[in-house]
This record gives sequence, structure tokens and C-alpha cells, in this order.
Amino acid sequence: MRDALSKIEGNHHGIVLTIDNKGAVNGLATDGDIRRRLLEGGSLDEPIASCANRTFVWETPATSRESLIKKLDHRIRFIPILDKDRRLVRVVSREHLPVQLEEAVYARSRSPVRISFGGGGSDLTHYFSEISGAVINTTVSLYTHATLRVRGDSKIIISSRDLGQSLEAEDLSTALSQEGCFGLLQAILKAISPDFGFELYLHSDFPMKSGLGGSAVVSSAVLGCFNQFRRDKWDMHELAELAYQAERLHLGVAGGWQDQYATVFGGFNFMEFRMDQNIVHPLRIHPDTLLELEESLLLCDTGTTHESGDIHEDQRREMQQDDVRILVRNNVELSYRMRNLLLRGRLLEFGHALDEAWQTKRRLSSKISNTRLDALYDGAIRNGALGGKLLGAGGGGFFLFYVPPFYKHQLMSHLEATGLKVQPFRFEKEGLRAWTVREGRNHIEMECK
Repeated sequence: MRDALSKIEGNHHGIVLTIDNKGAVNGLATDGDIRRRLLEGGSLDEPIASCANRTFVWETPATSRESLIKKLDHRIRFIPILDKDRRLVRVVSREHLPVQLEEAVYARSRSPVRISFGGGGSDLTHYFSEISGAVINTTVSLYTHATLRVRGDSKIIISSRDLGQSLEAEDLSTALSQEGCFGLLQAILKAISPDFGFELYLHSDFPMKSGLGGSAVVSSAVLGCFNQFRRDKWDMHELAELAYQAERLHLGVAGGWQDQYATVFGGFNFMEFRMDQNIVHPLRIHPDTLLELEESLLLCDTGTTHESGDIHEDQRREMQQDDVRILVRNNVELSYRMRNLLLRGRLLEFGHALDEAWQTKRRLSSKISNTRLDALYDGAIRNGALGGKLLGAGGGGFFLFYVPPFYKHQLMSHLEATGLKVQPFRFEKEGLRAWTVREGRNHIEMECK
């Protein structure tokens, strides 16, 4: 007990622990325990085990910080932390309860697709460089999902279920030089130049090249994950601009600006485009109007994909003609009218305006529609739709139709009989969402069999 008392006076815990011949802790003694034993007639030369408390309170490394704090707040001064073999890991007290060491984290994100109603073509830079453009769109409940984990080396691993392929490289420069189908992701990496190795996993709820702004959605989700590892996070405008930079400037795919802003900002928005700045106006539409509009819209897959870059390149050439620029200007005016109709809850007129938007859009380029797509649209009109439009640049992908309530079943049956797939959806009020998770809370390493 003499040695134990000396150790108690020299350490900051005020206790000593006793162990068995295997190193397992089997008792705890304080200076009070020693003095009590001495008052009972004991000697300082007795072993400390003679006064050690065998029923002391102890915890494991898995004990939550909350539980430790509660015990320390309830008359307990010291708590030994023991492993599964009851060997000492550390001792915690009111004065010595270390903050948990920083754990490795991974980032996750999801970004929604958009459906566009009017103003298409006016979000192209070569149009609004001379006269302002305006579009109206919203996001819906189909997403690209991304997961990003930082590595301790420079290696890069990218896995895409949408492409059905993976990319592996020893460093960033090697990843950027590889050939294959990862052009968009390589363009994003070129734009942001990450200085660490990582693993990136991607999958989407919708097919690529479907007219839903998928490339911008993928870009947004990826950028959202990388943004989680920045101290000075990009704001929403900067995220949209980076997504545009990657696809348009680095990858060289022609197109407009609305897709990037729509998926990052989310919800119903009226967007105006000018050379000095792009402005996103959130629309405050009555909840009942939104519910009724949601029930009145049908989204269906035509079963064919499109190359939006080719169509936008064709539009760029056609835009030199005065009659095409007049059509786009009419589309801009229509988007203002559609905005006002939604704000006033005049949905029947909005449905007819969708038809007007489609009739204008299909005249912008010969690549936007074809005989099959025209026949699909005409068949929908004959079976109850008031209007609709092919989403995105055109040429394939998804049709969006507006149908009054008592014709919806008829239109759905017709579309399915034609071989089209009706895609359920809900309006999505939020845009890009990104968050981080401690790896220890939701990750286990599994052996591959």
C-alpha cells in the first residue's frame, strides 16, 4: 500500500488499479480506501489488493461519451476504460475526458432532374448575348446519387452503374488522360483539380440522354460531394457555373444554362439569362395548385435517346436566321405568360400553353422531332392531353403531357398500349443535397467472396 499511496500522490487521477497475473484489471483503490484500511489496523506494507474495491465502475471503449458524462456527473470521479480482456485502455475523469479524435468521413449527395415548361433555346449563350432569355422549370423526384471517399494515397477509383464501367488510375493526370466513356467526369476533375486520391461511386434513377438534364445532374452530384471536403464551400451559383464549365468548356458539348441551375437550386424557378448575370427567381405557387398540377402531368419515356449536343449545335447554326430568333423570342414571352398562369392557378390555360411551347420548339431545328415523335404527340392529344412537349433538346427521351383529371386513365392506357413507359414522379422542392458521414457509423469492410 505504501507504493500505491506514492503513485496516487504522483498521478492526476487519484487512483490505482490492481491486476491479476494475466494483466486483467480486477480492482480499484483510492487514497480513501488505503486510509480506511489503515484505520482498521492494516499496515502500509500490506498488498494493495487488501483494500481494493472489486465492484468498481468501469466501461468499454464502445461506451458513448454521453453515458460517461452522465456517470461522472453522478458522484463517480474516475472511470477506467477496459478492453474485452479487461486490460486498461485509459482512465477518464471530469478533468480528463478527451474529445474524440477526428474520424475519417465520406460524402454523399443526390441531385434531382428537371422538367422544363417554356423558354427553351433562350438559355443558350449565343442567344442571350444579344437579348435576354428566360425559362421556367421545376425539379422532380428522380436523382443522381454520389458517394465520395478520400483515400490516403493519390489513387483514383470511379465506378458508375449508369455506364456499367469503372475507371482506375494512379493519380489525377493519369485519370485525365485515359480514354473511354468517362469524359464528363474527367471534365469535372479538370475543372476542380482535386489534390487527393479518392473513390467515387455513382448511380441514377433515370436513363442517360433522356432529356431530363442528366449530364448536369451528374455534375451537380459529383461537385456536391467534393464540396463537402472544402472549408470555403462553393455557393449554389458557383456549383452551377462549375457544372456548366465542365460540360460546355472542357468537354465541349453545346447546350444551355438552365439544367445546371435547375438541379442545384431545385424547386419551381423562373430563370432569366443575360450576359452580365443569371438570375434564379423561386416561384411561390399555391400548394393546391402544385398538387393539382402534379396530378395533371404525365411523364413518359419514348424509349429512344438523344444527343443534345448535336441538336444544340444545329440550333446554334439555325439561330443566325432571323425567323428562328423570332421563334425563340416568342418562346421567352410564352415563359413569362406560363409563369403568370402558374402563379394565378390557371392550369387549363397552362396546359394549352404547353402545346404552344411544343409547336414553337419543334420549329427551332429539324432534329428536335421526327415522324414517330409527332405521331406519339398527336396520339396523346387525341386521347385527352391538352398539351405537352418533348423535354430537353429533343430528338428522343421523355415526353411531358398535361391532361385534365377525367382523361388521365385514358391517356395512360393509350401511352402504355403504344409501348411507352409512364414514369411516376413527385415535384422536388429541394435541389442538390450533400452531407458527410463518419465512416465508423455507417461503414464496414466486407470480404469479397
